[in-house]
Amino acid sequence: MADTVETSTIDVDALTPDQAAVELKRLASEIAEHDRRYHQEDAPSISDADYDALRRRNSAIEERFPALAVEDGPSTQVGAAPASGFGKITHRVPMLSLDNAFNDDDVRDFVGRVRRFLKFDPLQGVLGVTAEPKIDGLSLSLRFENGELVYAATRGDGTTGENVTANARTIKDIPQTLAGEVPAVVEIRGEVYMAHKDFQALNERMDANGGKVFANPRNAAAGSLRQLKSEITASRPLRFFAYAWGEMSAMPAETQFGMVDQLKDWGFQINPLMKRCETVEELLGVYHGIEESRAQLDYDIDGVVYKVDRLDLQERLGFVSRSPRWAIAHKFPAEQAFTVLNDIEIQVGRTGALTPVAKLEPITVGGVVVSNATLHNEDYIKGIGQDGEPIREGKDLRIGDTVKIQRAGDVIPQIVDIDLDKRPADAVAFEFPTVCPSCGSHAVREKNEKTGRVDAVRRCTGGLICPAQATEKLKHFVSRNAFDIEGFGDKQVDAFYQDGLVMTPADIFTLEERDKRSLTKLRNREGWGALSAKNLFEAINARRDIDLHRFIFALGIRHVGEGNGKLLARAYGSWQAFYEAMQAAHDTSGEAFADLNDIDGIGHIVADALVEFFAEQRNRAQLDALLEEVRPREAEKIDATGSPVAGKTVVFTGSLERMTREEAKAMAERFGAKVSGSVSKKTDLVVAGPGAGSKLKKAQDLDVEVISEDDWFDLVGA
Repeated sequence: MADTVETSTIDVDALTPDQAAVELKRLASEIAEHDRRYHQEDAPSISDADYDALRRRNSAIEERFPALAVEDGPSTQVGAAPASGFGKITHRVPMLSLDNAFNDDDVRDFVGRVRRFLKFDPLQGVLGVTAEPKIDGLSLSLRFENGELVYAATRGDGTTGENVTANARTIKDIPQTLAGEVPAVVEIRGEVYMAHKDFQALNERMDANGGKVFANPRNAAAGSLRQLKSEITASRPLRFFAYAWGEMSAMPAETQFGMVDQLKDWGFQINPLMKRCETVEELLGVYHGIEESRAQLDYDIDGVVYKVDRLDLQERLGFVSRSPRWAIAHKFPAEQAFTVLNDIEIQVGRTGALTPVAKLEPITVGGVVVSNATLHNEDYIKGIGQDGEPIREGKDLRIGDTVKIQRAGDVIPQIVDIDLDKRPADAVAFEFPTVCPSCGSHAVREKNEKTGRVDAVRRCTGGLICPAQATEKLKHFVSRNAFDIEGFGDKQVDAFYQDGLVMTPADIFTLEERDKRSLTKLRNREGWGALSAKNLFEAINARRDIDLHRFIFALGIRHVGEGNGKLLARAYGSWQAFYEAMQAAHDTSGEAFADLNDIDGIGHIVADALVEFFAEQRNRAQLDALLEEVRPREAEKIDATGSPVAGKTVVFTGSLERMTREEAKAMAERFGAKVSGSVSKKTDLVVAGPGAGSKLKKAQDLDVEVISEDDWFDLVGA
């Protein structure tokens, strides 16, 4: 039987019965865990799209192997069991979830299935279907008896929910007594949510008080409703949309639309965007209209819900598994959404790059609130790609535009399209600044002397006089993958720089000594105290000894990221060796520069940047001051005792058939070898695969030993 790792990568159509059984077990476990995180902890760990993909795969396997479907599998489950800490309430009518549609054809299929099930011939008249926004909040059921609120319960697992009555009573949108004439028993269902402006204000308040901020309004609403202390819930700005019902002792209307209208008369807030449609094209028109106006809404939605309007037809259609046949949720693309471009802000980075950032009307995309998006450079704003080709069909970006944004995983969101029909009449082309907004120095696009191409990025020429560059360099220096000084974040850097306390990296490590001599102690500053000052000084002192690769990365040298910092540390071993080599590499025709270029992964662009950095006298002066305070550790040496390639320089060339190039590099380093990207007289060994060309020839010319990939495995005993 195949293991779970294998089955997860096999197409459903290719699964054997044994593999399908294993895969269904894996999916059930994974879906249950995600349900628990979402419904009990209000902390989902994957996007809605990824979760939907798991459920679709589960359904597809059950459809192909119906004998393997189990009664308590994901297809029959809704939500998750109620969390401990709350009483339990059993729903008189189960709170089920909806099937999903992901494109226009899925909607056509839904309407077609309904017509076929009902044998509803078009000649019989129209099939009315309602369309309403799908609110991204927490489902809640409210039971009223004789018009008075009796209890409130979350969805839970669809059968049993959590008793949150005391908390629900604090929500202003939920009436304690229904208005007008009402049946003896009324169970109202809807969604608890948080408006965007309220969410932002709550997070600002939580942050100011040192509390945990919420990732998005849905998490904020769910976490607030499920507080064990109702006074906390009362302090949170929760709202409620009513859109459905459960147990009813009498029905005051015969249609979905009529019932929702009745909810309004009883005192509930209903969604004003709900429409009744008579054709599929009308439904899709409502969907795409709501999708484009999504950014203007003050609450999160993740799709549009369609429901057969006539209640007698809903009853005939009934339910299948965990969802009704008469309703479906048409989800928005999880990683895309329309919003408004409110402004274009120019930020100055530590290398002087002027980077435009889109300031967007906040909107939730893929479970994350997005208010900024990258605009890369001035050409990108004009609709021009890096090779001069048109992007977004050549459409430029203007403040006020309605734009489509896209995010994937943790990648910074980007703008992928513009709706020109919604462009304001007074919108003008954006003029990119030619002076630095921070220091007023000229901002130029440099020409690459080697390629003759103009750099896509405009840079400030102010250098050390530019406060934006200085503060960004300091923020980089203390960042997580560099010195990682706890309690020394962006706010502290900005404040200390503005007050002249920390102007260079070395100043960080002399701060405590200077504070002892100063009349204005750190502990007396606003927002500080004796304990917080003591903690900061201790955190700074704890970083006086630092790994070499972190130290190199912290210097903020252009093109030298965390990965290149590790390559350089491994290649040179100590700060002294690295520093001397960089000094010698100033002679670009010499051996030191050639050695630098030969490090696998370090090309001429990085080498040039290193040479330029160490050639600058002001950089060397700052380094000297810093090295009076800190001690870079030597790079950890790999224990390769007995390795036949320890200390040797190896080059891999040609097509490797038994391992990838990255695997080859990692293996060589594990056995104590250095991997180079080019062959020189310092090369000890060349491993050549099929198709080896110029490197193989140069090795032969220099009489360097050449072996095959198989010989390499024999040599290292792997």
